[in-house]
Amino acid sequence: MAIGWITLLKTVPWADVIATAPVVADGAKKLWKTVGRKTQAEAATTDQSAMTEAPEADAAAQMQARLLALESTSQDLHAQMLASSELINALAEQNTELVKRVEANRVRLLWLSVSVLVSSAAVAVCLVLLLRA
Repeated sequence: MAIGWITLLKTVPWADVIATAPVVADGAKKLWKTVGRKTQAEAATTDQSAMTEAPEADAAAQMQARLLALESTSQDLHAQMLASSELINALAEQNTELVKRVEANRVRLLWLSVSVLVSSAAVAVCLVLLLRA
């Protein structure tokens, strides 16, 4: 069973995988930077500062500030979603290419098996004819 995996790993187009790896890695880094940009500590300090100003500010100003904060968060989430979708798209394209190559190798293996079977039968017939003579 291990021989099958070794053969499969040898047929993987590692040059293509390695060539597209920097694109995938850059996408992952961008996504990580976007997600990790605002830490929980920053969010907590923002919420605490809004709470301390709350008694002094009127309700309309407080609602406006919360609305702006939600819009900012929504824009950040949208940017993260776009980065994630780009990364997923790159991975999907790479996976599609690998599947195509595996399928091509499967067809080649089938043809090779048939040709080996036909060759073996021809050799067996030649041996029988040679031993009869």
